[in-house]
Amino acid sequence: MKGLHFLSIALLGIILTVSSCSVDEPLPVNEEEVITTLRYVLTPTGGGDAVIFEFQDLDGDGGDDPIITNGTLAANTAYSGSIELLNEAESPVEDITVEIRAEAEAHQFFYATTATDLTIGYNDADANNQPIGLETAVNTGAATTGTLTITLRHEPLKSSDNVANGDITNAGGETDIEVTFDVTIQ
Repeated sequence: MKGLHFLSIALLGIILTVSSCSVDEPLPVNEEEVITTLRYVLTPTGGGDAVIFEFQDLDGDGGDDPIITNGTLAANTAYSGSIELLNEAESPVEDITVEIRAEAEAHQFFYATTATDLTIGYNDADANNQPIGLETAVNTGAATTGTLTITLRHEPLKSSDNVANGDITNAGGETDIEVTFDVTIQ
């Protein structure tokens, strides 16, 4: 009887061990990046000083208000734009821009402005020739004021209607960061 009892316990142990090693375990989740700083640098194509728009929230949501640096652009001027994303909560500072470039097919920036004489176009593309938005071409017209909202979407539907033209309406995906700046053209 003792032998049968021991055999039953041993068999139960083997069954539990085998059943805990399931091949149906979920794949690791691709967690969203922590972005504490968004820096949008606009450099006049004809030369001159760069204009920097910057959002910085080192303590994350719910803490102190973020620091937002707005910018003034020259009228009737062409600019080259570039975005830099950082996680300054890490030491050393993590450059999230590198991850966005590496996962370009899964990311797209969108630029929306209420300034009537400000246009922003994509100046980079992923491996599928779809826009990313880390690099932009910016043009100003007459003097005006307004806002500039920059949104980074993770896994947008880049082939949906007008998404490649910068229209976020049909983009879907999840917002990694969205920042609104005040912009002046003079």
